[in-house]
Amino acid sequence: MATVLDDIIAGVREDLEARRSAFPLAAVREAAAARPAALDAFGALGGNEEPRRELKVIAEVKRRSPSKGELADIVDPAALAQQYADGGAAVISVLTEQRRFSGSLDDFDAVRSAVGTPLLRKDFTVDEYQIHEARAHGADLVLLIVAALDDAELKGFLDLTHELGMNALVETHTEEEIDRGIAAGARILGVNVRNLKTLDVDRAVFGRLADRIPAGPVVVAESGVRSPEDVAEYAALGANAVLVGEALVTHGSPRERIAAFQRSGAEAIAERLGAN
Repeated sequence: MATVLDDIIAGVREDLEARRSAFPLAAVREAAAARPAALDAFGALGGNEEPRRELKVIAEVKRRSPSKGELADIVDPAALAQQYADGGAAVISVLTEQRRFSGSLDDFDAVRSAVGTPLLRKDFTVDEYQIHEARAHGADLVLLIVAALDDAELKGFLDLTHELGMNALVETHTEEEIDRGIAAGARILGVNVRNLKTLDVDRAVFGRLADRIPAGPVVVAESGVRSPEDVAEYAALGANAVLVGEALVTHGSPRERIAAFQRSGAEAIAERLGAN
């Protein structure tokens, strides 16, 4: 049975071929090579710190989602991203998938021109073209979803990402996917608690999966963040960062919301480290 991810990827491949026809890979490679060096997203997420005492926020510019439909009418993504940056977001994520999330590379370009924060090009990577394309637009991270890739693709895409000076958020949903992500060399490992078949969210899944991750990678909790209490729960279970979209774009003061998430997460981390 096809999952929502399968349906999304089918559309991504069609849209990719249209862009490839307009901008061949050679041109995209040239544009990527001309960009300034990527920002250190791993460091921004606390990857070089030991122990990691702060809870980092990846704040997402997100108009809609397959599970919730329309979320926010984001007229000015650059202005929203500036609020995120002012609130202390370590990384800003911009959806560029068009069909299900109403995102675009135009949104990404607008945000890139507005902030100096590391940017995640949030899309469904199924071809090396998208990785060069992300760098050409100034991305510092790309998303690699383990469920969408075989082992050779995952390793090859991750290696290419690092060769281009970027990092990757390697997203997992199961114990097997965590093992595959670690084996491929993931430095930033996401645990998404959303079921790909039902789209249901179960935050309890995070603790079980996070226990399987060895020391080293930055651990990012994805999905299910609605409140500072949710952030504290993830932080207590080992999250170094949270990726948040809906709870920010639907909130009247995203800057203050990010600060609240950081405070609650740091308190939970301090308690966890103290207990150890």
